Amino acid sequence: MIRVLVAEDHTIVREGIKQLIGLAKDLCVAGEAANGEQLLEALRSTPCEVVLLDISMPGVNGLEAIPRIRALNNPPAVLVLSMHDEAQMAARALKIGAAGYATKDSDPALLLTAIRKVASGGRYIDPELADRMVFEVGLTDSRPAHTSLSEREFSVFERLVRGEGVNEIAQQLAVSSKTVSTHKARLMQKLGLHSVADLVKYAVEHKLL
Repeated sequence: MIRVLVAEDHTIVREGIKQLIGLAKDLCVAGEAANGEQLLEALRSTPCEVVLLDISMPGVNGLEAIPRIRALNNPPAVLVLSMHDEAQMAARALKIGAAGYATKDSDPALLLTAIRKVASGGRYIDPELADRMVFEVGLTDSRPAHTSLSEREFSVFERLVRGEGVNEIAQQLAVSSKTVSTHKARLMQKLGLHSVADLVKYAVEHKLL
């Protein structure tokens, strides 16, 4: 039996995923989490073979959680399930340790296949994304500006476009407000933008929000 821990902050989506997994005779839901902190806490006491991980969660987001999961003793495979159907996002997740990347508009049967594949030590990429990754990710001239952001800068970017303030972000990331302001200034410079409104517009245009 393949045990799956579902990390997803939207209750309706999480319940739907649990029902889908429940239909498969060789899969079961070992636990669930609504944010990154709950996920990391659950992993301390919940044995599982696969973590089904949403990228955009409050607190510790999916991209920040992946290296922490991989650092555990006998870590489970991480299968990202994201609303982002962007090749750059998939490449970023795989680079830092995810075993697979599926999108939320994937065929349900493909999601179950993906869970089985990463549980057995394999890797999985959403078929529609795979071709785009081959052609987009390696072509530096066509890479969007946000791919140059560091992991921490990207985390700050994600939180800013969700409407969080500098002090709130600092508290969540356990750093000073000054550090967050520095990251904010750097990412603004890298993206060539000048306001949070510009960031939100950029995020919408690149399907990051």
